[in-house]
Amino acid sequence: MAKRLTVKSVEAAKPGRYSDGGGLGLMLLVKDNGSRFWVQRLTVRGRRRDIGLGSFPVIGLSHARDQALENKRAAQRGEDPLADKRRAKAADSKRMTFAEAAESACIELKPGWKSAKEAKAFMSSLRTHIFHRFGNMDVSDVTSAEVRRAILDCRNKVPNLATKVQHRILSVFKFAVAEGLRADNPATAEVLALPKLEKRATPNRALPYFEVAAALEIVKASAAWASTKLAIEFVALTACRSGEVRGARWDEIDLATATWTIPGTRMKMGREHKVPLSSEALEILHKAATQSDGALVFPSATGKQLSDNTLSKLLRERKVASTVHGLRASFRTWTQEQTNVSEEVAEAALAHINSNKTVAAYARSDLFEKRRTLMEAWSTYLRRSTNNVISISEV
Repeated sequence: MAKRLTVKSVEAAKPGRYSDGGGLGLMLLVKDNGSRFWVQRLTVRGRRRDIGLGSFPVIGLSHARDQALENKRAAQRGEDPLADKRRAKAADSKRMTFAEAAESACIELKPGWKSAKEAKAFMSSLRTHIFHRFGNMDVSDVTSAEVRRAILDCRNKVPNLATKVQHRILSVFKFAVAEGLRADNPATAEVLALPKLEKRATPNRALPYFEVAAALEIVKASAAWASTKLAIEFVALTACRSGEVRGARWDEIDLATATWTIPGTRMKMGREHKVPLSSEALEILHKAATQSDGALVFPSATGKQLSDNTLSKLLRERKVASTVHGLRASFRTWTQEQTNVSEEVAEAALAHINSNKTVAAYARSDLFEKRRTLMEAWSTYLRRSTNNVISISEV
């Protein structure tokens, strides 16, 4: 039997192969550059196998012997230590922390989102409220109890954001399950058993329609950036959403036909929407053309897209008791109280889709010409600032 190795003999060994004896098949391999590696020669299922156990001194003599003994016993049970090692290595290469899984999930989901801001918000909310709890944990080790505590804490601190955070956590674990990183999803509603949230409706603040014209005069008189003021006026005149106006591009607008075509990619419901432009709205665009030399109709001072907060801030600073979105509500109330247009036309002007799927399936018209008449009447109302009921027989 070969002489057993010692720590000193391992350290002093010259290039070559040295057996440790003991019947485990353990050997020390010393290369010309002085590096030392442990190798075990075993017969596994009738075949001779050489299994690497690591380098010395990272793997000491005692550790190498223990590993060799464990492999020998596994081979005697009919197992394959080398195959097991490869499987474990492959499994380790697929391991991810929750934070890493979140990054990967975000990349996969990003193409389906309407704007890059959604990806930024996705990661920002998780970094702020979740990563400090289990971001560095292996995604396969996170339990439903840990997820539940994190969401309940989030509800206490940022109740308005908690539901979004919960859905984002759910998306990360869906990705993990799909990638084989874990077998179950610990963030489903069934396993979390969260108490129901009390839903409180918080409608956007809106002005009475007869105060909108005065509010726009206040905005125009401010010293704010010109595009900001024009964008708010355009929201009021078109009854479009803030994001649709802030992202408006010149190639979407046909001045010859007084039509603004918003692509489905920028619409809340994902469907193209044509907006008839009133005379006042066209005047706003002519003013905007003197402020913009790029693709955006209402650029910021740096040439980028205006933020929603920029518009909202101006209304707050000028003491206008309405949100930007609330201007749409003012328009809708005006259609109810000051015109005889049908609900169908008024809702179409707001780009709302009929919730009755059967009706929506058969109602294919966008009522464009009727909406043009309506938006011109709204423009006229704001210009005259009267409270007289307007009869629109053509609508």
